[in-house]
Amino acid sequence: MAENLQIDGLVQQRQELESLLMSNPAMEKKVQKIVRTVLGHVRKDVSQAARGAMHADPRQAYKAVKTAVYRQILGGNVSILNKKRASGKVSGYEPPRKLKPYQRGGNRVIRGSRTQQVMDYEGSDRAFILRFINNGTGQRTAGTRGGRLSGNRGAIRPRNFFSLTSHSAMRKASEELTQLIDQLIKQEMK
Repeated sequence: MAENLQIDGLVQQRQELESLLMSNPAMEKKVQKIVRTVLGHVRKDVSQAARGAMHADPRQAYKAVKTAVYRQILGGNVSILNKKRASGKVSGYEPPRKLKPYQRGGNRVIRGSRTQQVMDYEGSDRAFILRFINNGTGQRTAGTRGGRLSGNRGAIRPRNFFSLTSHSAMRKASEELTQLIDQLIKQEMK
């Protein structure tokens, strides 16, 4: 009788340990949910840094920071790369004119379709802007439209907000992830 209770206890302990393994689909989903939550905190920190790196952001480029949770392995990433699909949102933003109504001048060249398309990008579709601000650009010149137009658009100095913020946020996230997984294990052991 005592041996039977011992065997039942060992079987139960083994089942509890197996339920804690990542090979268990339920446990894997719980851990991925924790990873998703922690990466959301990192995304928020990096988005705030992106917002602070720009003096004005009328089309909300700071929303272009994206996260991904891996399916095959435990982990994920935060990046400022373009998404696979466009969000489909169109910005109605029009840059303010600096001329007074009675003044002559300004750009008399009609805006091209590609220029308008880029002007209409909003939020998560503007990851390329974050990369320009993070890495900077060389000297930018406007293209010549059949030799009629040319101009100097200046250069953007690199602000390097992504690498500085993401490293510290990921360190903080790894500590948070460890604590949350420990809590999950304690809950599952009860």
